[in-house]
Amino acid sequence: QVQLVESGGGLVQPGGSLRLSCLASGRIRSIYAMAWYRQAPGKQRELVAGITSGGATNYAESVKGRFTISRDRAEKTAYLQMNSLNPEDTAVYYCNADLLGTLAINRSNYWGQGTQVTVSS
Repeated sequence: QVQLVESGGGLVQPGGSLRLSCLASGRIRSIYAMAWYRQAPGKQRELVAGITSGGATNYAESVKGRFTISRDRAEKTAYLQMNSLNPEDTAVYYCNADLLGTLAINRSNYWGQGTQVTVSS
């Protein structure tokens, strides 16, 4: 079984910062890419940031310069450092991983359960 578990969400004031973590566990042979998505009430889930196994990153325009994605390959963990948060960043944030399980032949996509981020004064 493979699991992605997010942590680090919470309530923060506008202009504040949060750091989200995503730990991948289980029978994992290789993790290729990891990403953070978010879904606000009444909106579609959107890509926030992604990082490849080689460390290449990409960001949604709305978070460029404020958010930073990183990963610790040895610890099978991805992080999302979020600075200068504003109310429009309020959403459930989901971790996503493209990986190969120990007993698998093909790569599969996995999702975490999500962590709530609320930006409000």
